[in-house]
Amino acid sequence: MSLEVRDLIRVMREVPEMRLRLIDLAWEVTKDDGSLDYDRLPFLSEEMQEAISEAEGYVQSTREAVWALKRMA
Repeated sequence: MSLEVRDLIRVMREVPEMRLRLIDLAWEVTKDDGSLDYDRLPFLSEEMQEAISEAEGYVQSTREAVWALKRMA
């Protein structure tokens, strides 16, 4: 089975946008000068851990999708 470029584009357009909470949380623990706010980190540690798990799941799903696309090519 060969994957046509137009089919790949169609499928990619149907994939919903993923907004990782980890990115937003990183901004919350960053000071104006770009350094980490170590005083703020403990208050967000549970949320950060959940966001890291979410990002790891996204990475795994992306790897699986890439593997499937390579098999179809």
